[in-house]
Amino acid sequence: MEKEELQSYEKAFLIAEDAVGFAQKLVKENVKVLKLAQDIENRILDLGGKPAWPVNVSINEIAAHYTPSIGDQLILKGDDFVKVDIGAQVNGYVCDRAFTVKIGSKSDPMIEASEKALEECLKLIKPGTKVHEISEVCENTVNEMGFNVIRNLAGHRVERYNQHAHPSIPNGKNTIQDEIRAGNVYAMEVFVTNGSGLVVESSPTEIFQYNQDVAVRLWEARKILELARDSFEKLPFTKRWVTGISPLKIGMAFQQLIESGALIEFPPLKEESNGLVAVTEKSVIIK
Repeated sequence: MEKEELQSYEKAFLIAEDAVGFAQKLVKENVKVLKLAQDIENRILDLGGKPAWPVNVSINEIAAHYTPSIGDQLILKGDDFVKVDIGAQVNGYVCDRAFTVKIGSKSDPMIEASEKALEECLKLIKPGTKVHEISEVCENTVNEMGFNVIRNLAGHRVERYNQHAHPSIPNGKNTIQDEIRAGNVYAMEVFVTNGSGLVVESSPTEIFQYNQDVAVRLWEARKILELARDSFEKLPFTKRWVTGISPLKIGMAFQQLIESGALIEFPPLKEESNGLVAVTEKSVIIK
């Protein structure tokens, strides 16, 4: 890893760590999800980084990819399982972090299972370890604590301007032979549930990402595509980051961009049996 690359990663890691500590103090009953997400995103900007994607605030059976919409009125309630996923980037180099809070409780057995499994996985994320070895420890640890992993979610390598690089590190047992390699950055995330252990796509979708340049009719769609490519640097973004376009036209523009293949969508992911979900995630630089 080159010196400048390492320095950018290290700065992103410091910013993400600060943002996590900042966010943990904000997750309380009666807090608006929109304000929570915006406050965390602004914290990252204030520290000299950029959000690598919109802050995800996924509640209860929603495992991932919920970010508030423009004017979102959702409020955190007592006993909610609140998962906050934060990405910070510096010069395109990303740190990916996530944590879970149960509102009104200092901890919870399901959160503890996620934290413990992550701790055990991180011990193995070193050069030469195979993906399947990490996944086996992940699932075994969670099962021993009385819960299930979400089998179709995974940790992953990150690289510049790419939040989900190869290889993935599934939560569940597998036969993947890819090895952890020095000079890479990996984000290990452990999803734990008291449900069946699978997620399915839900709605509404508020997270999008640049896919390709496409000729589109609406100037509003052309403007959004330009923002996705240039201002958001081809990383995930959300409608509430787009300004200067009327609410009526923004919906039509996004529909045109999705149908044309210019953007890809990240719909919220819901545990299929409506089980509660906890997640813990940390990124590591392998030196």
